[in-house]
Amino acid sequence: MRKLKNFISTKVDRVKSFVRKKYIQAAVALRSATLGAKAALTSNSGESYVDTALKILICVVLGALLLATLYTIFKDNVLKTLNDRITELFNYGG
Repeated sequence: MRKLKNFISTKVDRVKSFVRKKYIQAAVALRSATLGAKAALTSNSGESYVDTALKILICVVLGALLLATLYTIFKDNVLKTLNDRITELFNYGG
């Protein structure tokens, strides 16, 4: 009976040791994956492409709005005056 008890105790200790090692390996792998994900999320590489594209898009939209606003403001004043002057220049009776 004692041999059986020692045999079972030895096997249980081996299983405990095996489970403990696997648990530690899993914990280390999880920590490594967590640190890798954190590094990827806090990394600034590749951000400049998105920033540059966004800046260009903002500039294009603001430029279009500025041109539309200027055209609306000067359509009645400047373009009408310019059109009248050109018509007067070529409208001679001779």
